[in-house]
Amino acid sequence: MAVMKTPGVYIVEKNAFPNSVVEVATAVPAFIGYTEKAVNGNKSLLNQPWRITSMAEFRTYFGDAPMPRFTLEEAQADGTLSFGGKSYALKRQDAFTLYYNMLLFYANGGGPCYIVSVGDYTADGIDKAKIEAGILPLVKEQEPTMVVIPEAVNLSDPADCYALQQAVLNHCGNVMKNRFAILDIYGGDKDRKDPGGDAVNNFREAIGSNFLDYGAVYYPWINTSIVQENEVSFLNLDIENLKTLLAAELDASNMPDAKKTQAKIYIDSLKEGLSSVEQNTLHKVFSQISPLYREIIKEIRLSLNLLPVSAAMAGVYTLVDNSRGVWKAPANVSIATVTGPAVNISHEEQEDLNVPISGKSVNAVRFFIGEGIKVWGARTLDGNSLDWRYINVRRTMIMLEESVKNAAKAYVFEPNDGNTWVNVKSMISGFLNGIWKRGGLAGSIPDDAYSVYVGLGETMTPEDILEGIMRVTVLVALVRPAEFIEITFQQQMQKS
Repeated sequence: MAVMKTPGVYIVEKNAFPNSVVEVATAVPAFIGYTEKAVNGNKSLLNQPWRITSMAEFRTYFGDAPMPRFTLEEAQADGTLSFGGKSYALKRQDAFTLYYNMLLFYANGGGPCYIVSVGDYTADGIDKAKIEAGILPLVKEQEPTMVVIPEAVNLSDPADCYALQQAVLNHCGNVMKNRFAILDIYGGDKDRKDPGGDAVNNFREAIGSNFLDYGAVYYPWINTSIVQENEVSFLNLDIENLKTLLAAELDASNMPDAKKTQAKIYIDSLKEGLSSVEQNTLHKVFSQISPLYREIIKEIRLSLNLLPVSAAMAGVYTLVDNSRGVWKAPANVSIATVTGPAVNISHEEQEDLNVPISGKSVNAVRFFIGEGIKVWGARTLDGNSLDWRYINVRRTMIMLEESVKNAAKAYVFEPNDGNTWVNVKSMISGFLNGIWKRGGLAGSIPDDAYSVYVGLGETMTPEDILEGIMRVTVLVALVRPAEFIEITFQQQMQKS
């Protein structure tokens, strides 16, 4: 108020309402991986977090799908294909799958997200150091709330994958303390009784014990329908290798000589650099006349459609947050564009996944007759913790902490006195009351759901005030899911 020196009428305005707390976004994942390009006009976006809201924007800044390359190699009797008394296995020559994972994310309700491109498709495979370097730029971004690295499972060395996942957990729980990691099981497309080892136990032993409440992991991988039949052709194969197999199939067939001659011409015409019309024509011809070709194309499509679950779960988190709220557990929800889990899990088999001795819970993706594919688990990796056992509890607390923290910045350098304390308490209480009314806090009345304490002799000592410290204590009763429902039936005497 100005000093009054001249006689007159002076207007003084007073704020009737305290500052309000704005709820921060809860579902903004950051994806780290390889893309076709990373440019905004003439400006490079390599290793720079860039916000997008749709696949159209992804294609604008980061390009399209890779051209996957496969070879057919002779294998043991359990190979993918059998022909001429021999067994063959499809071997993919690249491991760039971020584009397909982004399609999966948006198919399951995804929205705004950040992309950190660490390289393009000319790279010689997935590099652990480059993906890890892509985590660091996220420190300067405040909006992301989740971190996803779906290509980590494509690394040739599982130890590199586990090291990357530990780095992500450290970023979420130690460096930022306001993010959640969605992880995959390395080798999660295989059964736990696979001769190559138990992928779930390998993960539990290698992931360590730090910041486990800031992450969740899902098993098994999923078979999707992201890649359609018209997106796969002979261009995805080693041409010379394919020509040899098709010629051998032709020689062994009972096809009339005239048709064999024509088919031989088609086989000889296979080469790189054909026009799109020629490519489509040859693809249709071989699809009609060659059972082997049809089987190879089918196996390529199945291979491309086998994806880890993390990107789909990022979409599910977004969908649940937007429709129900971050306090709703992201479970008992269907996954879109999925034909089935890579491994079927029974009720008994899930027991060790959900409640292991180590506490490192693994959330299952299961098929239920008449219901489809569902996420059947809502636990963090810190399953033994009564505080942070559930995903929605940890993520709700992150939202509350960040929202109140941002709002409290308005009171930095304000007088540390009773008026400020009342304003701060009113601001936080009003925010928590709104969350409680929406079902985000447990309790039949507000006093059961939350409490806010601030003041001298209550949360602060005289020394705190002299040192410029204002301490606020907030107690909240968070909502936990009904993970186990017990219904008791008992016979009673006939009454009439």
